[in-house]
Amino acid sequence: MHKKTLILSCLLLAFGAAFFQANAQTGKRVLPVAEYYEGGQEKLLADIQQMIQYPPTAKRNRIQGECLVNFVLEADGKVSSTKLIKEIGGGCGVEALRVVNQLKFKAPGYRMDVGLPVRFSLPKPGAN
Repeated sequence: MHKKTLILSCLLLAFGAAFFQANAQTGKRVLPVAEYYEGGQEKLLADIQQMIQYPPTAKRNRIQGECLVNFVLEADGKVSSTKLIKEIGGGCGVEALRVVNQLKFKAPGYRMDVGLPVRFSLPKPGAN
């Protein structure tokens, strides 16, 4: 069992390193796929947040966190082969898949495997 856990941890670490690069100056993630999104990374993340319809079960149970969706960005900019890699529960994974499937990218001219985080966060109690 220990060997399986170690292998899984290594795969997840390699997966994360392949898709997310840390910007040394700001500490923010750099999402390579954002260069193919009209408006860049800030717009991509803002559009994802705007499209999210917080699942009622997740809202009721105050589930927050980040789902990770893997997909193929086709040469023509279409999203295909979406797969949920990290799930936080309460219906957030299904919603993350729905949102990623709706994203519109510019054509990169080649096929690429992409990992994209979808963040779910609720306002703090008492905040307007």
